[in-house]
Amino acid sequence: MSKREAFIDAACRENAGDFLRFIQLHKDRTEPFDVEEVVQELPRDQREALWGKLASLLHQVLLESPPERWEPGQEEEEEEGMEVEVSADPKHTMSVVEGVTLVAMESLKVLQDGDTYVALLECVDRLHAILVSSPVSEAPLQLHIHQLCEAWWKKGLQGKEKFGRTAFLVSLQKTFMLKKQGPEIQRLWGLHDVLLSLDFTAEENKQIIDLLLQCFHRVTYIRHDDGKRFLVFLFSWNVNFIWMIHGTIKNQLAFFTKTLTDHIAEIYFRAWKKASGVLLEKIESACIQDFMQNAILLHRASPVHSKVRQIVSYFHKRKGCHSVDKMLCTLYRPILWRALSAPNFEVRANATLLFTEAFAVHDPDQNSRSIDETIQKQLDTLMVLLDDPHPLVRSTATLGVCKILAECWELLPPTVITDFLKKLVVELAADTSSPDVRCSVFKCLTIVLDNPLSHPLLEKLLPALKYSLHDTSEKVRTAFLDMLVKVKAVRAAKFWDVCNMDHLLARLAVDSQPVSKRIVDLLFKSFLPVNEPEKEWCCRCITLIQMNPAAARKFYQYAYIHTAPTNIIKLMLSIRRVLNSCIQDDDRLSSVNDSNKENSTIERVLKGKDAAMVASLLEVVVILWRSIEKALERNKEAQQYTFAKFGTVMAKYFSSFRDERCTVSLILLASFMPPTAVPAFSCSVLSRLRRMDPGAVQTHYSQLLDCMCSWGKAGDVLELITDWLTEALPKEAEKVSIGRKVRIQETAEAKPDLALTYLEYLFSRTSARQSVLALSQGQGPLKQLHEVLGSWKPLLYAHLSSTPADPKGPSVETTLKAFTLHMRLGAHLQHNSSDSSDSTLSLEQVAVWLTERVLPFLANRSADDGAEAEKAPALARQIIQSFLTMCRDILLVGLGDEKFKGQMLRLCSLILLSERGHTCVPLLLPVLKEVTESYAPKDSQSRDDQEDPAAINLGVVTNIFQKIVELLAQQLRKEPEEGKQLCQSAVPGLADFLQVVQAWEGVPSNPLNGVFSTLFAIIIVEKRHVLHKISHPEEVIAPESVEDMPPLSSILLSVVLKSPPVIRAFLTEMNSCLDSEAIGSLTELAVVLHILALVRNTGQFKAGLKSAATSVQRQIQKHAGEDGDIQRAIYESAMKTLNDILGL
Repeated sequence: MSKREAFIDAACRENAGDFLRFIQLHKDRTEPFDVEEVVQELPRDQREALWGKLASLLHQVLLESPPERWEPGQEEEEEEGMEVEVSADPKHTMSVVEGVTLVAMESLKVLQDGDTYVALLECVDRLHAILVSSPVSEAPLQLHIHQLCEAWWKKGLQGKEKFGRTAFLVSLQKTFMLKKQGPEIQRLWGLHDVLLSLDFTAEENKQIIDLLLQCFHRVTYIRHDDGKRFLVFLFSWNVNFIWMIHGTIKNQLAFFTKTLTDHIAEIYFRAWKKASGVLLEKIESACIQDFMQNAILLHRASPVHSKVRQIVSYFHKRKGCHSVDKMLCTLYRPILWRALSAPNFEVRANATLLFTEAFAVHDPDQNSRSIDETIQKQLDTLMVLLDDPHPLVRSTATLGVCKILAECWELLPPTVITDFLKKLVVELAADTSSPDVRCSVFKCLTIVLDNPLSHPLLEKLLPALKYSLHDTSEKVRTAFLDMLVKVKAVRAAKFWDVCNMDHLLARLAVDSQPVSKRIVDLLFKSFLPVNEPEKEWCCRCITLIQMNPAAARKFYQYAYIHTAPTNIIKLMLSIRRVLNSCIQDDDRLSSVNDSNKENSTIERVLKGKDAAMVASLLEVVVILWRSIEKALERNKEAQQYTFAKFGTVMAKYFSSFRDERCTVSLILLASFMPPTAVPAFSCSVLSRLRRMDPGAVQTHYSQLLDCMCSWGKAGDVLELITDWLTEALPKEAEKVSIGRKVRIQETAEAKPDLALTYLEYLFSRTSARQSVLALSQGQGPLKQLHEVLGSWKPLLYAHLSSTPADPKGPSVETTLKAFTLHMRLGAHLQHNSSDSSDSTLSLEQVAVWLTERVLPFLANRSADDGAEAEKAPALARQIIQSFLTMCRDILLVGLGDEKFKGQMLRLCSLILLSERGHTCVPLLLPVLKEVTESYAPKDSQSRDDQEDPAAINLGVVTNIFQKIVELLAQQLRKEPEEGKQLCQSAVPGLADFLQVVQAWEGVPSNPLNGVFSTLFAIIIVEKRHVLHKISHPEEVIAPESVEDMPPLSSILLSVVLKSPPVIRAFLTEMNSCLDSEAIGSLTELAVVLHILALVRNTGQFKAGLKSAATSVQRQIQKHAGEDGDIQRAIYESAMKTLNDILGL
């Protein structure tokens, strides 16, 4: 028996083992047996008999083991040795089914016309049922049946619609499941014609419709070429499907990136281009025109507006094609012209943008005369839009006109071009009503400059804009200069003909960084021509200084942006040679000067040794050096060369250039170099600082201090400061300096004021402060200075207690300054300290001293003390203010630990309990704010421990705030005018504090709940007291503003109503009180309604207002029948206010 006959005989249930063995031989590449060859060689009747036997085999094995009984994960085919025994094993059944699938696929390849394939169709139908009943997966069996159904569809055989639909659906589902979706999308595109055989309205196809709409959410589809073809094809499936696609895309548009939106626009365009008939009309009306309408009507702030504009612009960019021009004209006709005259300015602006982008909107089927008339009307419309009353429309029209001029210059009549440019340059560039319009003109003229044909006309018109350089708006000046840079770049005109050089330099000297940088960009090649010899650079530098010295300094400040550091060094050395020519002697010309011949211009300028010019040149060198300082640090060779060049002449410069401006520049130059490069000067700096007068201005000592710090000699300065402060102390206080080596060699009087001035400057400059704080390790000069400053507290106490002091001793101001710097230095040492336990020790000791020695002086002194009675409390308040300010700053930068916060809060409590503690309320609120802000509400949600330090400290904050409010109320009763001033001074701190407290709203076990309850209670009490004092019904008047409330309530409510989050927290507390029925009397409910009326005036929190008003409504009904005229008046007024709030 031949293998063909054996194979046919094996296709039955009894010989299933032999059948599987043949299938295994087919899969084995080393075996010659091939199913396709066998089937192809079979006569037609044998092929039909084979298919019949396969159908019977498939039917029998599926009866024994239906697909629903197959265990998951057992679909894998066996690679080695098939089972021979016939059994109902699912694994065996799947092997048989896969074998039948393979034979069916090979039979399909050799199927010929005229073959009767009823039995084959039966096999495929049973296999199709397996595919439909199984979940979509990449298992081999499902994959092979899927391929069989796909091949059946492509072959066009009987029943192809059913098999094609399944193949299409499976491929569609796989594109959402697989990681690599590209190949499956290609397969899906190969099956796209299946859709044409499906009924869009059929219930069974709803699943496919949903999946198809999801394709427009998938980035892979949108980016993939075949995916894009498929999405374009979907527009042609059914006319009713188009609006569903469009709706899906619109819903997702806000989430698409700019690139994806471009792909979406391309899909729309290609779908429109391929459509015809009803489908074309639907795409144009439901999609493209809808986008146009949305591009006009959407707010510009909408996240979708830019995406819609991008899609519409895609069509605009393809104008010039007959069909596109025709479509744009047809679709814009009913909406665009009406929108250009709409009452809403934003609609007009959006329409203007579309109109100018699509210009010219015309029907290409019209004759030339009609088209010319249409375009002329549109040009007239553009001129009208340039005169629109709203600046946004005028700015948009300016942009559109400039784009049209740049693109259509050759096509427009010269008179039209001239009219438009004159309108822009003469009128809109001087539009006093809107800087945005003026700015738009200059920004958009750069677009026109891109067209070389515009240059001759613009060269005549642009000089009229020269005064725009001095526009009051910075952005207009910036845009004007950008235009000048463009003019220079395209060589449309000479920029100095447009704007005079003197004007440019004058503006450079005084304007901000953005403007100055653009002017430098404009002038750079004029004053630093890098292609010219270096002598010419120096000549231009001197010329620039002569024209405007301030502008020269600003120019060289930004010159490094436009050239290499090497050129900057060359310019510095060139200036050095010029300066050398001022100090050289005739007999030493060759030894000092590096050049034997200078430019004649330079010689004429420096012939008289102009001090101002020399000073300006030195300033330029300083500015240039500072601009490339980091570059020099990276190039040590160039740095050493520069040091050597300038180091050889610095001594001569100091001796020759004694003008104050020159000296300042020379000191700065010396600070850039190491002290060894300027030995004579570096040795004299400390002596200069020591000889400085106590009243010296900052410019006299600041450069010297900067020099010392840059040379790493900050320790010597601290030594000098420490010596002066030590010598100024009384003799018994000098013990802190015992054992310290004193390095001062010359006798001089102590200058504590100057010492503190030096120290304050060192702390205020970032670079100097870093140099000083680098000395904080160990028992260095900073620790010694800190001890000496701490020794000044007894002197401060002596002034506080009015103890007779040495008239030649330090003044109150000096001692107070020393006290402040002591705390400030302590804070810096705390920041640099590695031991957190020692970090706050200094300030804690100060707090103890403040509590014991200073707080008692806040009390009023007896009248017998005379003028001294007010000095001690005032000084005590100054001391407390200095300390609290320092504490606030420490908390602000996160340096205070829990112990420190607790001690600060204790001190705050003691201050408030003192006799004049109320005067310190404005100082205490910022401290409370920083303590509160140092805790995060989220962190506290997980901590319910009542012993938690955060809960304890925040509870203290609440108690202190309650005390503050009580003190304010007491002061208003005792001294109304003084109390009002005190309350007003506390407003900024109170606003900041409440802003921090409201963040804790809704936190479980909120330790700050008492803050808003205190506010609410004091307002209720104060206003209730006022209502109780009313003697006539006519006096019952609901407040119209916070000014109509009692004094403290007025101030508190004014603070609350300024911040929506604070209002929300306040309303939450109010609703809580109302729900708990803690407020029940008529007057209290009336006060609540007064507060709600004031909140309603803000126009916010309608839900919170309604909730509170409803609670009041439930309770106030109980007081409807109260006796007394005044009670009835209060009730009626309250009901009127309630009805207004509820809108009844």
